[in-house]
Amino acid sequence: MLEHVREAVRQESHRFTVHAQMRMAERRILTTEVCEAILSQTAEVIEEYPTDKYGPSCLVYGVTRSGRVLHIQANPQGVIITTYDPDPAEWIDLKRRRSR
Repeated sequence: MLEHVREAVRQESHRFTVHAQMRMAERRILTTEVCEAILSQTAEVIEEYPTDKYGPSCLVYGVTRSGRVLHIQANPQGVIITTYDPDPAEWIDLKRRRSR
């Protein structure tokens, strides 16, 4: 799924949901940072959501050129559903969820 998301970003055919745009504004995450994180060599799918409400999607871990770690939920069509800075209290190495 990651390669589909990357290809959409490379071809500039990706888009952001209204929800993603609102969260990005609140969290001061730039569009360029999302694209950098998706295209980075560090990018990897850390969770898959095959039965997500609006269709299959995944959670991508990526790091921007400036070193900012982002989590990005996206679908194979290149729709960015949401993005955030992972909370170390909730994630082990920012890639695996801590047990509750």
